[in-house]
Amino acid sequence: MEFKDKVVVVTGGAQGIGKCIAECFEREGAIVHIIDVQEGPWFVGDLADKATLERFAGDVIAKSRRVDVLVNNAMPLFKGIDKCTYEEFAYAQAVGVVAPFYLAKLFKDRFAEGASIINISSSRDRMSQPQSESYTAAKGGIAALTHALAASLAGRVRVNSISPGWIDTSFKSHDGPDASQHFAGRVGNPMDIANMVLYLASDKAGFITGENICIDGGMTRNMIYHNDFGWRLENEEG
Repeated sequence: MEFKDKVVVVTGGAQGIGKCIAECFEREGAIVHIIDVQEGPWFVGDLADKATLERFAGDVIAKSRRVDVLVNNAMPLFKGIDKCTYEEFAYAQAVGVVAPFYLAKLFKDRFAEGASIINISSSRDRMSQPQSESYTAAKGGIAALTHALAASLAGRVRVNSISPGWIDTSFKSHDGPDASQHFAGRVGNPMDIANMVLYLASDKAGFITGENICIDGGMTRNMIYHNDFGWRLENEEG
């Protein structure tokens, strides 16, 4: 068990991809610290709040003394330019970019030898849908933060990011066009991301840092034009 007794921090670990990541590390024998805004048997708090981040980091350090792996997974607010307020946009960046930066700063002197930070970005860091500005900006920000932190922490902590595509957190099986638009022939599930997180956190990935890995079944490589392969772009009226 490569991660036995390793100290792992996962933000947004109450459900979805974060929960899967936390459970995978726990099965490997790791000591996992979770923070989430949802109530549960973990540290409950809002990642947009500076004092909360400081209390959480203090709790982790008091209990475990060090950090081997930091996974910044918490999901930012998803709202677009028509309805997203200034405060909501700022909140999304606080959760999606500021919190990962500040946790890295708070743990900077507590990272163990061979430590790893893994940031969960999104394929939206390179492509967009309308009305997605708050989320997309945060995911683009954390992707850029990754290589900046990799440079600043060089020789001490490896820092990488993962950009998931369509991940069905309910593990539902999709068929038809939902599946076939992916080169892999299926929609992703949280294990597709968790497996890469464990790899990047392991010694096997010791020469990988500052990198972003897109895990999307090939979807962002699938070039589609209007009227191509029967696909049509239509307005709301059809």
